Amino acid sequence: METLNPSSAPTPVGPYSVAVKSNGFIFVSGQIPMDRSNGQVSVLDIEEATHRVLKNISAILEEAGSSLEKVLKVNVYITDISQFNRFNNVYTQYFPAHRPARSVVEVSRLPKGVPLEIEVIAEA
Repeated sequence: METLNPSSAPTPVGPYSVAVKSNGFIFVSGQIPMDRSNGQVSVLDIEEATHRVLKNISAILEEAGSSLEKVLKVNVYITDISQFNRFNNVYTQYFPAHRPARSVVEVSRLPKGVPLEIEVIAEA
């Protein structure tokens, strides 16, 4: 097992690793819409949040030697399921042909008051 804390990722907000590589897989911890350059959250809507999170995940995977095309499973936590279609329109831009398995769950709150959090499992 290899613990990954890529420079391309925002600093974790708790006692965990950004990602772990094990047995040919990369497990990326839940990512919230933080600006990688300053670690701040300044998200106004679900579209902006989704873009920021998926860009961060893409950068983490690339630095770990993988990519969005190698994602097998996506877990999405969203605070307002009525925003699902708006989220999904952005999500589809990052997975235009490749369709990993996915779960989307509405939750009451997320760290720093963000509208969504996304975690992925990818092939290394």
